[in-house]
Amino acid sequence: MPERIVVIGYGPVGARFVDELEPALRAGLVEVTVIGAEAVDPYNRVLVAEYAVGHTALDAMSLGGSTTAVDAGARILTGATVTSISRSRRFVSISRGVGTDPEQVPYDRLVFATGARANVPTLDGVPRVRRDHLAPPSDGRMLDSAGGALPAGITVLRDLLDAEAVLEAVSSGRRIIVLGAGVLGMEIALAAASAGAEVCVVYHGGIPMARSLDRGSGTVLARAARQAGVTMLDHSRAESVVLRHDDDGVARFDMLVCADGKQIAGDMLLLSCGVSARSELARSAGLDVAAGILVDATLRTWSDPFVYAIGDCAHIAAKPAPGASSALPPGAPSGLIGPGWRQADWLAVSMIAELTGSDSTPALAPERPALVMLKADGIDLVAAGDLSADPWDSGPSDNTAGCEHAALQVAEWADPQHGRYVKMVTRQGVLEAFASVGMPRTGAELALLFQRGSELPSDRSVLLRYDGPDYEPTSANDGFARDATVCWCNAVTVGSVADSAAAGDGTVACVSAATRAGTGCGGCKGRIAEVIDWFAQHGEAREVPA
Repeated sequence: MPERIVVIGYGPVGARFVDELEPALRAGLVEVTVIGAEAVDPYNRVLVAEYAVGHTALDAMSLGGSTTAVDAGARILTGATVTSISRSRRFVSISRGVGTDPEQVPYDRLVFATGARANVPTLDGVPRVRRDHLAPPSDGRMLDSAGGALPAGITVLRDLLDAEAVLEAVSSGRRIIVLGAGVLGMEIALAAASAGAEVCVVYHGGIPMARSLDRGSGTVLARAARQAGVTMLDHSRAESVVLRHDDDGVARFDMLVCADGKQIAGDMLLLSCGVSARSELARSAGLDVAAGILVDATLRTWSDPFVYAIGDCAHIAAKPAPGASSALPPGAPSGLIGPGWRQADWLAVSMIAELTGSDSTPALAPERPALVMLKADGIDLVAAGDLSADPWDSGPSDNTAGCEHAALQVAEWADPQHGRYVKMVTRQGVLEAFASVGMPRTGAELALLFQRGSELPSDRSVLLRYDGPDYEPTSANDGFARDATVCWCNAVTVGSVADSAAAGDGTVACVSAATRAGTGCGGCKGRIAEVIDWFAQHGEAREVPA
């Protein structure tokens, strides 16, 4: 009998998992049922912000694959939600909406790919929902609102309906207040401003993107955003909203009030305050939950070996031994599409290997600290690692060679007037963290060195030459080596792009279709074009340096 696999969630990660199962579907090894709350085919949520300002079309966001999956034998149920799970009898109960009869779908293996939802902060005047106490809704449209819809004019940016509301505001040139200055908040603010909207970003810290940047890089970013037309209000803790009632009697957003008394009027309040895993269904089924659904290194849940979780809902942590501390484990889901896709790929390969009796599946590789890249016209920013070290910090002696506690060394260069800043944090010469703003080629080189765990030159200043006027791209030592990463979301290398180009894929679109490079956040498309051009001129990618 085929193995019955039920997938809860049909976003980018769930769709990728189903794609990778297609060979097993066609071979009759598995039966797959997918339950998705949205009544649309899967699309790339990373591009929702670009869609919200008219920078990309809906067709460009589509991940496709649903027709192929159905042809292979998968059953795809959209606009449906799982209302309960019987782990003892191994079936899920699903609802197709209010007034429809529930359906029970049996499973041998159950995979959660429920993703995450946008956080709604505590603001007087905005409904607050205790999601950890929720019962799963019978209507997929209520999955995030839980019956407590946000007032008119207040929105998050997580799905197509949210994006269409923002697009209407941007197209009308309205005043948009963005609450939160993380990556998504800054990207949507800068994009909306470039599209003609009046934008104000409100955040309670001293710098934007405070979780990823240090004071120097954050200050340069804030200055660049102001030059791009975005009002930046730092040290502003939002406390409440004021609503007005229009002639139609509908309460609409009017202004945001901060703890220091500031009243910021606007037409739309866009909440960009992070995300949290959709885990209430798992909790109601008795599965262990912390920041997400707790799974081990094989992506199996701590509570049930026949239940798995991948993507933004999965919190990977080692299960404690019997009698060990019951404290919740540290960490959280990555919140990035690249790790979610890699989990989906690995789990599909692992399941197929189990079903075919193969034991050759390698272990799921631990994720390196993620690169943070800001997609914004005219602002090049990339950062990674812990940037809290200061150039003048005192630490352990430099004589602790070979010790993980060796002193950190920090090199910093700033040109705030021109929006440029670089910081490099190394231990025994190896790059542990960096930030680069306004230095695109230097940032790309540092990202490569960080990826490889390579030593930096003893004279750190030579790295700045990559953005100098006499720089020649073909003179780079490693930028076109076959193992250099081009697409971080899909882990596509220069070698893969070069091989695709050699096979006749001469455009970015063709290479993307063949390798998946550029189909995640889209921030690497310029780099893909550069590699294609380099290949056309030189005939082959560089070999990996010795």
